[in-house]
Amino acid sequence: MMVNCCGLLNTNNEPVPLKSIEVELEVKDHVATVVSTLNYENKEDKPLEAVFVFPLPGDAAVCHFSAQIGQTQIVAEVKEKQKAREEYDDALSSGQQAFLLEESEQSPDIFTLSVGSLPPGESASVRLEYVTELAVQADDGLRFCLPAVLNPRYEPQGSEGAGVQVTSVPASLVPYSLSFSVRVSSPRPISKVESSCSLEPLQYVNTEQTQATVKLAAGHKFDRDVELLIYYSDAHKPTAVVEAGQASAKPGSLMGDPVLMLSLYPEFPQSVMSSLASSGEFVLLLDRSGSMGCATSGGKRQETRIASARDTLLLLLKSLPMGCYFNIYSFGSSFEHIFPKSVKYSEQNLEEALKKVESMQANLGGTEILKPLTHILSQTCISNQPRQVFVFTDGEVSNTKEVIDLVKKNSGSHRCFSFGIGEGASSALINGLAKEGGGHAQFITGTDRMQPKVMQSLRFALQPAVEDISVTWDLPKGVSVTVLSPTITTIFQGQRSLIYAQLSGQSSEAAEGCVTVKYSLTGHPSKNKLHFSLKPAEDTGLTVHRLGARSLIRSLEMDERDGEGQHDEGVKEKVMELSVQSGVSSSFTAFIAVNKGNYEPIQGPLMRRAIPVPRMYSMAPMSCCFMSSPASMSLVNFFLNKADFCLADEGEEFEDCDDNCLDEGIRPFQNFNDEVTEPKQQPPRDPLLQLVSLQKASGCWLLDPALAAAVGKTSEEVENTKPPAVDQEVWATILALIWLHGFKMDAKEEWELLAMKAVSWLRAQNAPSVAECVVAANTLLGFSVQTNVLGL
Repeated sequence: MMVNCCGLLNTNNEPVPLKSIEVELEVKDHVATVVSTLNYENKEDKPLEAVFVFPLPGDAAVCHFSAQIGQTQIVAEVKEKQKAREEYDDALSSGQQAFLLEESEQSPDIFTLSVGSLPPGESASVRLEYVTELAVQADDGLRFCLPAVLNPRYEPQGSEGAGVQVTSVPASLVPYSLSFSVRVSSPRPISKVESSCSLEPLQYVNTEQTQATVKLAAGHKFDRDVELLIYYSDAHKPTAVVEAGQASAKPGSLMGDPVLMLSLYPEFPQSVMSSLASSGEFVLLLDRSGSMGCATSGGKRQETRIASARDTLLLLLKSLPMGCYFNIYSFGSSFEHIFPKSVKYSEQNLEEALKKVESMQANLGGTEILKPLTHILSQTCISNQPRQVFVFTDGEVSNTKEVIDLVKKNSGSHRCFSFGIGEGASSALINGLAKEGGGHAQFITGTDRMQPKVMQSLRFALQPAVEDISVTWDLPKGVSVTVLSPTITTIFQGQRSLIYAQLSGQSSEAAEGCVTVKYSLTGHPSKNKLHFSLKPAEDTGLTVHRLGARSLIRSLEMDERDGEGQHDEGVKEKVMELSVQSGVSSSFTAFIAVNKGNYEPIQGPLMRRAIPVPRMYSMAPMSCCFMSSPASMSLVNFFLNKADFCLADEGEEFEDCDDNCLDEGIRPFQNFNDEVTEPKQQPPRDPLLQLVSLQKASGCWLLDPALAAAVGKTSEEVENTKPPAVDQEVWATILALIWLHGFKMDAKEEWELLAMKAVSWLRAQNAPSVAECVVAANTLLGFSVQTNVLGL
């Protein structure tokens, strides 16, 4: 059973009919169209059915599915899911070739592709197309992620129904190849394209540098998702695109009318943004399932996910404002909390929390995220302390929709900020938590540092809450609007708001429309206007229509699940009708293609072949055991009686241990001949974190040997340089600030908030000789940081 859990038997050594995957990505401004071609070949002597379970971005709109067999192309239709399955089964029973593509009912980022009745010696190419928006990152880059890693989804205890069965193997054993090419075009120059994977050099197509191409370097190892970051000049410029309706569609229908896509970046008055909130209830929820003990980027001897999360919590806790409330939950198969309920932010409570955080390990088993979230959201809100929930997880869970529904149901009482850690984290879960919780989602993959991304989200959380949001339209006479997107409930400075809308009626091509977003910020009314042309853009295909349809489908699906588990058949019918009309996938429909050409029925029983997907393996706190010889079996039996553990094939190294094994509480051992050892001593703490750990809740530092060591000086040097008659804490705090500005400007986004708290503390002291202290600190540390740079 454990070997199956680890998935180390590569589909029982059977041939894999999927030979290669070719992906073509076209990015226009901040919208991506992805065309994937999957090439199959049956090299066996019996007809095959190949089943491939694979990930897609959780917000993708799958809009085309077809198959090419020889000279015959079969284009799939969207049908009600059960009907599509029956049609597929009937086709196979009658010896016909059939192709079925369906979205998981548990999570919208998992799809199953079934290729039926592929005769011996025959090849087939399956084409899959989807469109998606690109998320804006903290540094203004637009993020696209092609999920290549699909870890098994954790099944919560007591969950109803079986989840999608995933066949996965170590990345090095993936038996097919991947090619990936990209074409980028934008009205604005393309500054650069970066990736977590090796790319060939960026090639500009025109002199204006508004078009470019790039390819994935050959030999992708399938050990990570393919992540692209695309940077444009002036990326935050509001845009509007009107797309003409489909000529063959009925006027007045979604596909027959023009659809508008607005990309808005509301601007807040600087006077309001200069002062961050000093209140709030901050609830931090940390995943401590077994896979959090894996390395952050898949390499050997690197920092683990849980260690990075601990460091991040230190920074986050030190950056919280005086006057707020906080609590920390952690979860695995069960959950814990440091305080019975959220407590006032004070030095005593902060010290107690940090001691508990420092001892947290990835030792709580599975990924039961629903229970702690339910407990958090059931707590009574604290008056005048808006609740902000920060969720840290590397999770892939099967009950994604149930978790997101819970957050949506309680969205009026909190904002949710989510962080997906490591390769294979569920995009549907991470994005869904933030979207329905009115917060912001971040992904930490490859060599990304968690700290700057989390601190950016904290800045969002500290922004004043935007209230009374309304969107009004000014359109020419005879033109009406139907908004396809969910109502905007949250706005952050620097965060994009997307609106899709169907335009009905007639207007001249020279006509203009206007949309106004109004809102209230700390009691002050604000508004942003965007004028746009109603003339349809050229060469947009039906991308905007499909994204608009996808947005409406997802909203209706959530409405269908509302009502304490009750399902609304009327809403379900609307979803299916819209899905069929637009050709966009939903949880209630599937793509079905049947080859009904004139040929002899395929004879003989079908052999079912599961196409394996890569899963991520990373270094756990201790290495997994080896099965080095049959003589070891007596020791195996001993361990079976003492503890769960994972088995690797002979010679397999520990990084081939499955994250899901770890999440199930199966613990790794070094080998059968060694005694169980404790994790090795951690390397010395980063100097920045060492300094941060010494800061007090109020924002100040104490003058003591630990501070002297953190800034690289002796206690005597620090004390002798202090100007006379200056308070020790004032001197220590200025010294720490000068060190941060002198040594760690490259990490300013990580310490900026706690430095602002230190400056506020200094101002409250009305301390004399601040300028003299700055000069003395510069002299001691060898810098020339000016007083005004510190904000003093």
